[in-house]
Amino acid sequence: MIEKGLNMAAKKTKVAAKVSTQVALTEKEMVDRIATITLMPSANAAAVIADYGKAFGEQDVSALIEQLRSKFDQVEKGDLHYCESMLVGQAHALQSIFMNLSRRAVNQEYMKNLEVYLRLALKAQNQSRMTLETLAAMKNPPVVFAKQANINHGNGNQQVNNGTAAPDAKTATRTGAHAEENKNQQNELLEVQHGSKTLDSQATGATIGKDQTMAALG
Repeated sequence: MIEKGLNMAAKKTKVAAKVSTQVALTEKEMVDRIATITLMPSANAAAVIADYGKAFGEQDVSALIEQLRSKFDQVEKGDLHYCESMLVGQAHALQSIFMNLSRRAVNQEYMKNLEVYLRLALKAQNQSRMTLETLAAMKNPPVVFAKQANINHGNGNQQVNNGTAAPDAKTATRTGAHAEENKNQQNELLEVQHGSKTLDSQATGATIGKDQTMAALG
């Protein structure tokens, strides 16, 4: 009986240890999951939208994340219709802010308050303009032209340089003078090695006598 009780106690201990291990793993998985969600762009946007979107009712963050993921998939596939619509909506919203602040500025009694409201109104107007410019750039992307320089030296030969500036007359003159100087220095060095200085350093050889036959002919 006692042995049976000990076996039951040991079994319960093993089960408790296994449960505690599972709880620890679950907690680690939960920490990793929270970290993953925290770094997700869709989750970050959903958290902000949930706070600012209460005018439409209580928001569910998980539902917002799923909706944002579908928008992300559209952009990844090259479909920018939703982004264009969003920019149009933002431009209208900023225009409304501009109108509201402008009307409030008119009713101000003191110049300081008038200046503050007008400054904020003009900022909203500028943001609306920049939003529309971004929309226009998305609808009509700018065309990039490569730079090309055609250089004609007057002798019928034409040189085409892409992205590289041709040297001017002064630079060419300095380059030519430098090359001529290097050439002269090399010639002097050759003269020193193979010319008179090298011959002077050698011992004077014996004088070669005249050929008697050649002398008679002379």
